[in-house]
Amino acid sequence: MKHSIKRQMITVFVGLVALMIVVFLVINGNFLERYYIADKQTKFVNLYEQLEVAAVEDTLMEDSVNESLGMFAQQNNISLLVKIQVDGKMYSNAKDHSMMENLLAGLTFDKIKKSTLNKTDNYEVGKISSPKDATDYLAMWGRFSNGDTCILMSPLESIRDSVDVFNKFIAVVGMFVIGVSILLAWYFSKRLTDPILELARLSQDMADLDFEAKYTSGGSNEIGVLGQNFNIMSETLESTISDLKKANYELQKDIEQKEKLEQMRTEFLGNVSHELKTPIALIQGYAEGLKEGISDDPESREFYCDVIMDEAAKMNQMVKNLLTLNQLEFGEDDVQFERFDIVDLIRGVVESSEILIEQKDAHVIFREEEAVYVWGDEFKVEQVVRNYFNNALNHVDGEKVIEIKIRKTDNIARISVFNTGAPIPEEDVEQIWDKFYKVDKARTREYGGNGIGLSIVKAIMESFQKDYGLHNYDNGVEFWFELDMK
Repeated sequence: MKHSIKRQMITVFVGLVALMIVVFLVINGNFLERYYIADKQTKFVNLYEQLEVAAVEDTLMEDSVNESLGMFAQQNNISLLVKIQVDGKMYSNAKDHSMMENLLAGLTFDKIKKSTLNKTDNYEVGKISSPKDATDYLAMWGRFSNGDTCILMSPLESIRDSVDVFNKFIAVVGMFVIGVSILLAWYFSKRLTDPILELARLSQDMADLDFEAKYTSGGSNEIGVLGQNFNIMSETLESTISDLKKANYELQKDIEQKEKLEQMRTEFLGNVSHELKTPIALIQGYAEGLKEGISDDPESREFYCDVIMDEAAKMNQMVKNLLTLNQLEFGEDDVQFERFDIVDLIRGVVESSEILIEQKDAHVIFREEEAVYVWGDEFKVEQVVRNYFNNALNHVDGEKVIEIKIRKTDNIARISVFNTGAPIPEEDVEQIWDKFYKVDKARTREYGGNGIGLSIVKAIMESFQKDYGLHNYDNGVEFWFELDMK
């Protein structure tokens, strides 16, 4: 493979080793001499201070001092010479006293070429070259407080030779290390990539639906765990194939359900027209009555206007309520419980529907006179009553009687709306509460119904957590619902 992990690992590993060797060589060649010179300067200052103390105290020639200073100078490869001003004697550990004395004299009178590195009132540090042997030295020369002069020197050639030898050594060792690195990188990359290649082959087999292939390299590291998971996944996929056939069947059912939902959505505008049909008809009827002057007395005209305004407001509220039908069904709509007179509410529904009652030539019976107070959301209860009453008007037949009753039992009020006509077929009783379900589609089409009225009743009553239902009779149908009186 052109971009295999093995090749990349070997390249990166060997490249890092080679880079580290090169960096080390560069640092060694460029900074080791500087570090050496800085360190030597520190040693020079230290030795200079010791020599000055000994010179001032006139102890340079004592054996103990001589031994101590000589050992320090020897350990740090420093040649020294102190010229005593009083008697002209010299203290030195160098073999060639004359060369150092000449260098001291030349430096004192600026007769020798130098490269100053550091300078104070008492001493100066710099690089010099001996005229005698052309050797470069790091030197320190100066004068003590008692007038004695001194010079300290350390050859630079030693450090340069050390740098060259060390660089050659690092180069030889580096080549060996690179060779070993290549072998180690190849070995470890092979151990790493072989299981990965096996996993790649296994994944290809699984892509071809061959679940018999298994990971066999083993191991307890991350790749071994991944291989075991591949084996488990292979077994799981094999057993899942049979489940997919069952899932296909369930998916088909879901698709059918979705198609049904789409059909329900397309009927939404029809549902709106169903809910708005009654208030629009009332507004239109009373408005025509006002225009044609059916009643000339001011009281009647005011009543007509009140009905129109009331129905317009109800129509606006019904639009909002229809849009929140799904919220009712899923329990997301807040129910505002309050105490109100159900008798007054029913009379208002009947009175606002007088024109429709006359058009149907129906006879409405509601004998309740005393107030009956119940608990519930008054607007939603009115929707239930109006849906039941409009449903009765649309299906009344035969004697064309609509009877509304309130039965009180154990602090429960059962409100029922009965209409004469054909009973509902038994096979449709359970489904009549379903959204968009229509028993007699032809007749429903005549009055513009779309099967949402009773589904709204169901949603509202279930949000109240109260009972509702219907009873079939030989001469008609009774729809009912219950509310708490307490």
